[in-house]
Amino acid sequence: GHGIMFVRNDSKQFRFCRSKCHRNFNKKRNPRKVAWTKAYRKTRGKEMAVDSTFEFEKRRSRPVKYDRDLMGKTIVALQRVQEIKEKREERFFSDRMKDAKVEKKQQARVEIEKSIELLAPAVANREEVMRNVVDSARARIAARKKSAQKVAVTKPVAMQEG
Repeated sequence: GHGIMFVRNDSKQFRFCRSKCHRNFNKKRNPRKVAWTKAYRKTRGKEMAVDSTFEFEKRRSRPVKYDRDLMGKTIVALQRVQEIKEKREERFFSDRMKDAKVEKKQQARVEIEKSIELLAPAVANREEVMRNVVDSARARIAARKKSAQKVAVTKPVAMQEG
């Protein structure tokens, strides 16, 4: 498997998925203050902390006699739970981002108002730049048409000779 398991003197078990997690635990870092951890994301409201789908993820150590029908139903149920969980996470994220979108627009407006003197010359030159772009595009199109006509004119002559 992956990772390390540490058992403390009071027989509390800690499972670490990779050495990065183990090192931070040994440095006595609080996972709620380290930005990349699940604990941080849940305490800051960036991920769902409470949901009924989490009950299905808990480990159960009850041995069950193998039954093909039961396994099939279990797999279907797990897939359905995963779909529900993904939809809820998506909804949670979109609800969280509604306010952020408004805030982002407001910050952009403030930024534009602060540096309007930089934008004014750019807007004045915009029409001229657009005219130049359109003219160069028309010139390229005309050049392509001329080269296509030259190719069309030379091909029939070559066929008559052959």
